[in-house]
Amino acid sequence: MWFKNLRLYRLPAAGSIAVEALAEAMARFAARDMGGHEAKHLGWTPPAGRKSDALVHAIQGQFLLTMQRQERILPASVVKEEVEARCEEIEAVRGGPVPRAEKMSIKEQVYEELLPRAFVRSHRVDAWWDMAGGMIAVNTSSAKRAEEALDLLRATLGSLKLVPVATHSLPMRVMTHWLQDPSLRPSWLEVGDSMKLMAKGDDGKVTAKNVDLDTDDMQQLLESGRQAAELSITLDERVSLTLTDDLSLKGLRFSDALLDEASQADDGDDAIIRLETDFILMANALRDVIKLLLTGLGGEAAPELKSMEEAAPTPASPGADEPDPLLSEVRAFVIESRKASISAVQRHFKIGYNRAARLIEDLERQGVVSPMDNSGTRRVLKEVA
Repeated sequence: MWFKNLRLYRLPAAGSIAVEALAEAMARFAARDMGGHEAKHLGWTPPAGRKSDALVHAIQGQFLLTMQRQERILPASVVKEEVEARCEEIEAVRGGPVPRAEKMSIKEQVYEELLPRAFVRSHRVDAWWDMAGGMIAVNTSSAKRAEEALDLLRATLGSLKLVPVATHSLPMRVMTHWLQDPSLRPSWLEVGDSMKLMAKGDDGKVTAKNVDLDTDDMQQLLESGRQAAELSITLDERVSLTLTDDLSLKGLRFSDALLDEASQADDGDDAIIRLETDFILMANALRDVIKLLLTGLGGEAAPELKSMEEAAPTPASPGADEPDPLLSEVRAFVIESRKASISAVQRHFKIGYNRAARLIEDLERQGVVSPMDNSGTRRVLKEVA
């Protein structure tokens, strides 16, 4: 039970939920066997796997949850080949090409026929909810997977305000300063041996691995205007990771001292006690180093939800009877990106959760996206024009 990656989200409003109430709500959205015509299903599964049926583990105000993502794998090439074969048969009979609209109908028919025979791939995504600290961290490097887990949690609880953690200083700028001037590095931070530099012009990116980052060659790259998009660092000699420019933490590695402490803990050969021991040791260490990291990045920027969502209606915050001025842009974004999640709209347009939720609901009324299913997801119904 040691996370590999983290994407961090803040709960702006203080609050708590009893573990019993959370477990009861999660049970209504538990993972299950997929129906034959389901392409994807999201649901909660026990973090301990088959060793326990508990959907949530709560230790000292730290909650461990696990989402299971099931998806049928139907290669596009297989569908294409079958569609082409059927179109050729029709063309041979008619003596002319199959119209585009009819091809689309044939494609949908082929997809529906082949889907029940497709293999199912399962993937687990763990989430750590620091109830006392008001933060949720998702164990994934993928923003899409994190958003799926958070959307499932919102559907489970009915409502949950979350915003990505942000800092007063841009991570790219601070990482660049740490590389340029070692004296600016906090005492608890050690720069590693890998980085990725990005340039605004046509020079592209530079990736360095297993090298000394304090050499003259590295300084010349920085002096040319490149900035650090990724940087390997060690925090408080406890956790090593790669910090990225979007404030995600990748490739987490925990110190030998922490792992030894976990291995020496007496679990009585009980797999659940071992899971919970590892989890709380990991959570406490991550909580401490994340606080240090946010401080080193200029401090955490508090989300200004009131100005975005609770203030009196303004042109940027429409009233109940006024169409949101962002609606047309959000509609275009959702159709083009095929992303119908509140989190995707919130992140792309940098707006609050409530406003993003209202926009998605407007698109549902317009028939652009489907209602939320029991896995907490929506489908984009409109095609790109």
